[in-house]
Amino acid sequence: MAEAALVLSRESGLSLRQAYRYLEVAKSRERLLPAPQPSVTLSLKMPADLAQKLQTHATASRLSASEVMRRAVAAYLASVREDG
Repeated sequence: MAEAALVLSRESGLSLRQAYRYLEVAKSRERLLPAPQPSVTLSLKMPADLAQKLQTHATASRLSASEVMRRAVAAYLASVREDG
């Protein structure tokens, strides 16, 4: 883990101590996180109550609201393709 911490520290501009913390958190995760892909920013409007439900669900799931939205859109698009 020492070598990984050094590489993470150098490539990300983190202190060695912070790099170790990130690696410890990653090691303790129960599930794997998706590999990062190039992303774009997408702005959308939704009712305030829906936004609150999204944030509540994201927090309870230990995911970002963006990750919840990515998964929801991917699932929706997959179902649309299956339906024709």
